[in-house]
Amino acid sequence: MNENIRRVVVTGLGAITPLGKNTEETWQALKSGTNGIAPITLFDTENYKAKLGAEVKGFNPLDYMEKSESLRTDRYTQFALVAAAEAVKESGVVGTVAPERMAVYIGVGIGGIRTFEIEHTKLMERGPRRVSSLFVPMMIPNMAAGMIAIQYDCRGPAMPAVTACASGSNAIGEAMRLIRHGYADAVITGGSEAAICASSIAGFVNMQALSTSEDPEAASLPFDKRRAGFVIGEGSVSLVLEEYEHAVARGAKIYGEVCGYGSTCDANHITAPHPEARGGAQAMLDAMREAGYTEGDRVYINAHGTGTPMNDKVETLAIKKALGEEAARRAYISSTKSMTGHMLGAAGAVEALACLLALKEGILPPTIHLQEPDPECDLNYIPETAIRQQVDLALSNSLGFGGHNACLAFRKVTV
Repeated sequence: MNENIRRVVVTGLGAITPLGKNTEETWQALKSGTNGIAPITLFDTENYKAKLGAEVKGFNPLDYMEKSESLRTDRYTQFALVAAAEAVKESGVVGTVAPERMAVYIGVGIGGIRTFEIEHTKLMERGPRRVSSLFVPMMIPNMAAGMIAIQYDCRGPAMPAVTACASGSNAIGEAMRLIRHGYADAVITGGSEAAICASSIAGFVNMQALSTSEDPEAASLPFDKRRAGFVIGEGSVSLVLEEYEHAVARGAKIYGEVCGYGSTCDANHITAPHPEARGGAQAMLDAMREAGYTEGDRVYINAHGTGTPMNDKVETLAIKKALGEEAARRAYISSTKSMTGHMLGAAGAVEALACLLALKEGILPPTIHLQEPDPECDLNYIPETAIRQQVDLALSNSLGFGGHNACLAFRKVTV
C-alpha cells in the first residue's frame, strides 16, 4: 500500500440484529451458531408461501427514543439510530473531529417500505387527506443518514448507498475512501433495513427468491444442496471509521483496519449474477490488491452466501477465480446469513462486524445447517460450528440485484 495514503481504522461498533440488541449479543450468537430465524410476527402470513423471517425480537423504539421521534421515523431509521448510538458512544470520536470533517454513509436497500405500505393503505381506503404529512421523509432511503448526521452534528457528506444487497458494503467502502483521500477524518457508516412486511414478502416470493420452508432449521441453507432461497432479515449495524493517526493520538480502541475495497457491476442481468462470476471475482481481486494480499496470507471470507441456488454456485466460482484454486481451498469461508437471514441493505454491515471480530478474536463463525454440501460448492464453508483460527486477512463479499458487487478487506492493525 502507498505509504502516503491515509490509513482507515474502525473505532466503534453498534448493532441491533436478529441475534441481539447490541454488538456483544450479536457476536456471541454468531460464535455460538445461534439461529435468528423464526416465524414472522410483524404481519399475518396465512396467505403467504414464505412464513419465516429473521426479525429483531422484542424491539420497542420507546426504549431508545422519545415517542415524538418514534412517530416520525420508519423502523429502518429507528434501527440505524440505535446502532449508530452504540458505535458513536464506544468510539468517543464526536467532539474530537471538526463537524465539517465528520461524515455519514449508511447503506439502505429499500428504505421505508413499511411506511409506504401503511400510508398507501390509508390512501386507498380513506382518501388522500389521510396520508401522513411525514410520509415522504419517513419513506426515503437517505433519511437514516440524514437523521444520524443531525443527531451528531456531522456536517460533511451525509449520503445513502443504495445498491440492493451490496448497500452496506458499498457504504463502508465509500466511507473508507472519503477518509483515505482526505475528504473526512471520521465517518459513521454501515447499513440498515426493515423490510419484513406484506408487500416486500409478496414481491420476493413471486420472483421465487425466498425460501418457503416452514422449518427454521431448514430454511436458510447457504452452500447446501437443499437450498431453495433466502430468508429475509432486518436490523442495523454501524461502524465508526477514523483516520489511523487521529485514532492513535487520542488513544481510541481500534478493532481493525479497512485496508481494501472493490466495487464492480456485472452489467449482465437485473437479478441473476453473471454465470462466469466476472464482477464478483473482480471486486475481490481489487480489494485484495489494495489490501496487499500475498499467497502467505491466511484468509477468512464472509461469503455473500444467500442460500439461493445460483448465488452460492457463482460465488464459489468467484472465490476460486480471485484466489486461485489452491488458495481458495485453503481459505476459511462462512455465510453468517445462515443465522441472521438476509438483512438486505444491512447485510454487508453485519458481515463486516463478523469479519472484524473474527480477526480480533481468532474465532471464525460457522455456516449453520450445512449438512449436505452441494458438489458445486466444494470449499471449506466452516459447517455447523465455529472454529478457533488466527487469520491475517478477512474479506466480506456482497452481491446485489442490478449486478452490484462489493468486497471489503480487513486486517489487524499493525504499527
